[in-house]
Amino acid sequence: MKPSVRYLICAVAGLALGAGAAVQRVRTGALGASTAIGPWTTGKDFGTAGASAFTRAVVSLRGILALPAHEARYYNAAVDSAGQPLDGKCRYRVSGKAMPTKWWSLTLYDHPGYLVTNQANVFSVASARVPDQANWSVVVAPAEQAGLWLPTGRIDRFELTLRTYLPDDGGVGNLTRDQLPSIVKEGC
Repeated sequence: MKPSVRYLICAVAGLALGAGAAVQRVRTGALGASTAIGPWTTGKDFGTAGASAFTRAVVSLRGILALPAHEARYYNAAVDSAGQPLDGKCRYRVSGKAMPTKWWSLTLYDHPGYLVTNQANVFSVASARVPDQANWSVVVAPAEQAGLWLPTGRIDRFELTLRTYLPDDGGVGNLTRDQLPSIVKEGC
């Protein structure tokens, strides 16, 4: 085999492997260039002109409207507080305290980033529905629960996105591990 044919085969194989790895990284990536805070990940470059190509690809794929940090901060969790993947057949308690924001919401998505179909038509819990902001909890489970509940639809893996709107610090920093809710598995 001629060297030029070998080089061509290697170049085509390299491009195919590189493109495949890039697509896989974007599809499985957290919401952009991320920083881990307990089970949550976040990035500072959402909705900015300086957003990396990776952040832009993930935001585009996930179809979220990425507001600038001074308007909203986004936190995504694909694992619980013990570091285990979130399983739609299990029951979790997401518990938090008052967050330094004007308003927040917690939404459940499947791994590709779509809302999970469920008979209750419940897709998100917003802070306006939480009577006690100082100490709150949301149950995430496949079966209907009393109180605030997000149905998992019994899917294999899911993710939670916490959106915090109008952060008190103007979006210059991240919420700390103590300010973000915990995600504790209660059983399967």
